[in-house]
Amino acid sequence: MSSKEQFKKTINHQQPDRVVVDFGATPVTGIHVKTIAKLRRHFGLEERPVKVLEPYQMLGEVDEELIDAIGIDVIGAWGRENMFGFFNHAPFKEWETPWGQRVEVPVNFNTKVDNHGDILMFPKGDTSIAPCAKMPKASYFFDALNRQEPIVEEELNVEDNLEEFSLISDDDLEHWRVEVDKRHQTGKAVVAGFGGTALGDIALVPGLNLKTPKGIRDVTEWYMSTIMRPNYIKDIFAHQVEIAKENMRRIFEVVGNKVDAVFVCGTDFGTQDSTFCAPEQFNEMWLPYYREINDWVHQNTEWKTFKHSCGAVESFMDGFIQAGFDIINPVQISAAGMDPAKLKRKYGDNLIFWGGGVDTQQVLPFGKPEEVREQVLKTCDIFMKNGGFVFNSVHNVQAGVPVENFIAMLDAIKEFNGK
Repeated sequence: MSSKEQFKKTINHQQPDRVVVDFGATPVTGIHVKTIAKLRRHFGLEERPVKVLEPYQMLGEVDEELIDAIGIDVIGAWGRENMFGFFNHAPFKEWETPWGQRVEVPVNFNTKVDNHGDILMFPKGDTSIAPCAKMPKASYFFDALNRQEPIVEEELNVEDNLEEFSLISDDDLEHWRVEVDKRHQTGKAVVAGFGGTALGDIALVPGLNLKTPKGIRDVTEWYMSTIMRPNYIKDIFAHQVEIAKENMRRIFEVVGNKVDAVFVCGTDFGTQDSTFCAPEQFNEMWLPYYREINDWVHQNTEWKTFKHSCGAVESFMDGFIQAGFDIINPVQISAAGMDPAKLKRKYGDNLIFWGGGVDTQQVLPFGKPEEVREQVLKTCDIFMKNGGFVFNSVHNVQAGVPVENFIAMLDAIKEFNGK
C-alpha cells in the first residue's frame, strides 16, 4: 500500500502493514539544520546549504531526497510566513550560523549581533525596531525576547491580544491552494498548520511577528492571567475561535480533503513531572473552545485534528478526548506518568499517538546506538497494535544528535517492519 493508504489505516485505528513515519512535516516533528546536513552526508547526497524551514527553532527542510532516504510517509504544507512574520519562501540567501554552517534563509531573515555576541532577530525583518528574539552565541536556535509594555489594568483590551488573528487574505488562500495541491500530488499523507487556532501557545503569546505587540505578551504574565484574569483570556479565545472557524471554512473551499490532518494547537500543559494547571482548570478554560474548533472540523471535513503538548499530561488525556482531538503529540514517554503501555491501554482506542518513538532528551542524543534500537523496537511494539501510531521522536531532533543514533533509529524501524 502507498504511504497515504498506510496513513489512512493508521489514523482510523486499523492495523497498517508497517509503521508510518513522519520527520519534518510540522514545527514539532522536525529536524535541526545541523542534523539535516549530517544526514545528507551520511546518505551520500549533494552537499549544499540546508534550507531553513522554521527559523525560530532552526528546523531544516526535509527535501524529496531525504524523504526517500529516510522513508517518510507524511509531509507538511506550510504557510506563507514564518513565526517572525516574514515571507518564508523564495527568494533565499545564504547565512552563516554561529556554529559555522552555511544555510539558506528567507531574504528578510535580517539579524544583528549584540555586544555579547548573541544574534538578534527582528519582526518582519525590520532591523530599525526593537528585536523580538535572540540566539545566544552558544545556542542553536532563537529565544523570544520580552517586549511587554507596562500593563494598566483598567486599559486592558482584548483586541490587543487579537492583533495577529484576522480573516485570511486572498493571497494566503491562493498560497494554500497551491501548496496543498503540490503536497497532495506526492501521494504522501498531508498535514497542514493553517494558523489561528492556537489557544495561548506560549511560543506565540509574545507576538514575534508583531512590531509593537500590545496586550499581555509576557509569558509569566500570561500564565498568571489564566488565574487572575480568566474572563479576559476566555474573551480572547472566544473571538479567536470565531475568526478561526471562518478561516477554516474559506480554506476548506480551496483545499478540500486533500489535507489529512490539521495542526490545531501547540499549547503545552505539562512539565517534566507535573502540569501547568489542574485538569479542572483545563476543562473550564480551554476545553470548550477546543471542542468548538474540533467540532467544526469533524462536521465539515475529513481532517484529523492534531494537538501538541509536551510533558506529563496523562491526567489531561481524557480532556483532550472530550475536546475532540484525534491526535496527541509528542507523547513525552520520559515524563512522569507517560508510560507507553499505560497510554496505549487507556487511550489508544480514542487517540492517535504521533511521536513517542524515541526519547530526544537522553536516549537519542546521548545513548548508544543499541539503546536507541531497543527503545524504538519497544515503543513500536506497544503503540503499533491496532493502528493509531505515527512514528516520530519525542519532539524535534536537535543539533547534537549523533548521526549513527539517527540511523540506528531508522534501522530499528525497518527491523520492526520486517517482522
